Amino acid sequence: MIINQDQGTTDSVNASKTLRGYGALRFGRTSEHGSDYFLTLCLQRPQTGLTSDHLLGKIFAEINRLEDSAYWAMRTAVVMPDHVHLLTTLGKETGLSATLRLFKGRLTAAFRGYGPRWQPSFYDHHLRSTDEILPTFQYIFLNPYKAGLIGADKKWPGYFCGKDDWIWFKSLTADAQPFPEWLQ
Repeated sequence: MIINQDQGTTDSVNASKTLRGYGALRFGRTSEHGSDYFLTLCLQRPQTGLTSDHLLGKIFAEINRLEDSAYWAMRTAVVMPDHVHLLTTLGKETGLSATLRLFKGRLTAAFRGYGPRWQPSFYDHHLRSTDEILPTFQYIFLNPYKAGLIGADKKWPGYFCGKDDWIWFKSLTADAQPFPEWLQ
């Protein structure tokens, strides 16, 4: 059975109509160990700065620390100036909300003195085993290019792809850069 961590049940659709704001984001949220989740974590607006060398290093260090501790297996990620996209396989240590609370909490301490603050919640999409994974990889990979933050002839420093996934995904790129038709 899938457990809805924040509402206690998964069968009440009517309750989602009464929830507002961040409560609506949490309704229906589930955690399935071993499942893939596409996640977006945003800074409070209008803050930016996640791509500074100092913070980028802290973010990747925390991604690796949680992976080493079996909270998740990071498949691919991109750090943008004001948000982070993650495609991760949830580990067995704890649920999705608790894992992201740990991730954001540890980074909050690293952000002190630099200004950025996280929005209180996060956006998540549970990918089913029958879902096509390539569109999610492409979306994450292309995010900085489509936002006009970098030219197609350069590599975005805030991009990460897990070793096993990079084996197949790299072959679909132009030497780790986007094909021009992907950007149209």
